[in-house]
Amino acid sequence: MEKKKTATEEIEEVLQEIGQKIEELIEKGKEAGSDVKEDIEKKIQDLKENKTSLEEELKKAKDLLKKEYEEKKEEIEPRLKESKGFVLEGLRQLGLAFKSLFGKSKS
Repeated sequence: MEKKKTATEEIEEVLQEIGQKIEELIEKGKEAGSDVKEDIEKKIQDLKENKTSLEEELKKAKDLLKKEYEEKKEEIEPRLKESKGFVLEGLRQLGLAFKSLFGKSKS
């Protein structure tokens, strides 16, 4: 079964493909005539700038998600610990109730 890719993984894959296309254009540019060569070099430069911008945006988005996760984790963790205490106390009380209930039936 194929695992589903996250949005981040998909973006990283697209960035890798863009990098490969840039390399292909560079190779084609080396073989092209001087008129076409200037146009290809301009397109390559534009693609490199866009790729760099996309990489920076992806990094910012990753950092933002990490920061939000850490903030939520810090906010929720004390409540989880408190809830865990309530659940454990409830289970203890339930155990005492069963013990009391079944303890009386033996008498």
